[in-house]
Amino acid sequence: MARPKQERAVRTKQLILHAAAEVFDECGYAGTSITRILERAGSTQGAMYFHFKSKEDLARAVIVNQAEGLKLPKDPAGLQQLVDITLHLAHELQRNVLLRAGVRLAVEQEESGLNEYSVYEWWIGQFRRELDVARERGELLPEVDEAEFAGVLVASFTGTQVMSQVATRRTDLPERIASLWRYLLPGLAPGEVRERLVVGVERGETPV
Repeated sequence: MARPKQERAVRTKQLILHAAAEVFDECGYAGTSITRILERAGSTQGAMYFHFKSKEDLARAVIVNQAEGLKLPKDPAGLQQLVDITLHLAHELQRNVLLRAGVRLAVEQEESGLNEYSVYEWWIGQFRRELDVARERGELLPEVDEAEFAGVLVASFTGTQVMSQVATRRTDLPERIASLWRYLLPGLAPGEVRERLVVGVERGETPV
């Protein structure tokens, strides 16, 4: 009997988490209430407080779990894969509500006072893996610092998606990320490497 109860608890937690993501995405942190989340989830206060202590705790869970369900590569493969990942994320932000809400809450943390930086560190780590392989393959300029550039890329992607959200509700985000790479790559990779890289919005339409 224990296993069905555990499975039911996991399903309930995921249901509440995704309902919260939908409401946070629509209303932001300040405009979201526990009541609205529970109505969306079709759940009870008791069930919610069993898994999450507060709205703040729920928002933190959305931020930290924003990459859940993303089909990211298990193994790093270098610069082309890094480009493809960012383009894929641009498309995912258009259709993946958990990712979108997690990104929104991470950017708007002054509203909630969460001060949750770990998700940025996680993305920096993901990008750094690709850059380390790129270095091994001779795809980077000698002066490039892999750790530093990984942070620059996360910051650049974050700012670009914010501008895209304000301007077009992210409908032009893949194009903006492709444009970002066209300006970043000359300071990152030698000419012969850039010539064989493909930077186009179609690269991100399917899982990498």
